[in-house]
Amino acid sequence: MTPPFAPYAIGIDTDATTLREADHLLQALAAELDLPEDVFGCTHLVRDGRPRVALSLAAHAAGAEPVLRTARDRLTAQGYEVGDGAPDEAGRAVLYPGADALTGTLTLADLLARSAIERVTVLGTPEEPPPDTRLVTREHVRPQWHSGRLVLAAMPAAGGMLVPFEDPDPTPCCADH
Repeated sequence: MTPPFAPYAIGIDTDATTLREADHLLQALAAELDLPEDVFGCTHLVRDGRPRVALSLAAHAAGAEPVLRTARDRLTAQGYEVGDGAPDEAGRAVLYPGADALTGTLTLADLLARSAIERVTVLGTPEEPPPDTRLVTREHVRPQWHSGRLVLAAMPAAGGMLVPFEDPDPTPCCADH
């Protein structure tokens, strides 16, 4: 799979401060821009004087560059700061081919066949899990780009199943204090 920063990608600076906020913004912008399903939409943590979550849109299909240039023009007209390229090479994918098909409980073989995800890793284990291992998606599957491949980090769950590492409803830090 081609990483989101090649051959054509745009980076969008935002005021989003949480991944949840950035996810919603990315999904809303993709719907508003009527982007094709083969576009990758990622979040990128920015740690400079103004910590925030930036976005990127990328595609590698023929004809993608004009679509993303149009998106760039429309976003710029809305006041977003948009530049060429993704903010970094390790984006967290929110939009990617097949993402909408990852619901319920799937085998890893089905997950890999239905989506742009190329690999699944399990925290704390060096080897890849067997293809018949079941994954409870929680309708929140956020793989990350790693060495040019879209990789989903998972963790063990009850009954020998896996769940994506990222929790769709995380408890805020210090919520019980």
